[in-house]
Amino acid sequence: MGKIVSMTEIKQAAEFISAKITETPQVAIVLGSGLADFCDQISDQIEISYKDIPNFPISTAPGHKGRFVFGKLAGKPVIAMCGRFHFYEGYSMQEVVMPIWVLRQLGVETVIITNAAGGINREFEVGDLMLISDHIKLCAESPLCGVNKEEFGVRFNDMTHAYTPKLRELAKKEAYELSIPLREGVYGYMTGPSYETPAEIRMLDIVGADAVGMSTAPEVIAAAHAGLQVLGISCISNFAAGITDEPLTHDEVMEAGAVAVGSFNALLPKVIEKL
Repeated sequence: MGKIVSMTEIKQAAEFISAKITETPQVAIVLGSGLADFCDQISDQIEISYKDIPNFPISTAPGHKGRFVFGKLAGKPVIAMCGRFHFYEGYSMQEVVMPIWVLRQLGVETVIITNAAGGINREFEVGDLMLISDHIKLCAESPLCGVNKEEFGVRFNDMTHAYTPKLRELAKKEAYELSIPLREGVYGYMTGPSYETPAEIRMLDIVGADAVGMSTAPEVIAAAHAGLQVLGISCISNFAAGITDEPLTHDEVMEAGAVAVGSFNALLPKVIEKL
């Protein structure tokens, strides 16, 4: 199961961040690969490096800058994660989701979780944004294993509406008004770091996944357990293995993030404004 994150460690990290910022953030944004430039829209910025936060992991994945950015967006206090943690980096599931628990301890009520994902649904195009309606987690380990953190939620939490329906409807409405194409689908979680095999992608297609990636699902499990409202958005960064004959590279993922960044940067502030 790996390292267990204690409530003491969570509270110490939250207290450190709280002392650096000027008010309680209403919304947190977890930025996926290639989407870190979104932080440029945040005004009155206060940056907090992960390496300075007590007990906090450090981002090692390419394209993940490893810092919180606090400030104002659409008139609301927000905090963005420029860099997240993945199981494939060698962290335990609890370390992967520690930021979600810290954000909850800070008083955040809504979290927007984004990622770069491989497209399985053949109607999708590289550069599309996909609203996540649900996920399939093909990994037995859960961030909620071990002693339950009673301060956050119950032992056996419901996942029926983990991706908050009213936030999905809001995102669809705002995308329509901005004339931004917004797909909707199911996210398949695989741990990586190897990209999936064509056979694994065929399996995911059969069981109903529209896109696949190596993040998000553990964080959403922790967020749902802790009672947070969740909006999930994937950037379709490439076609998944076997959809085309082209090999997959991380450079491709980063480039596709740049393709989607215009739509992403336009949509999220409008959603946050209407929360």
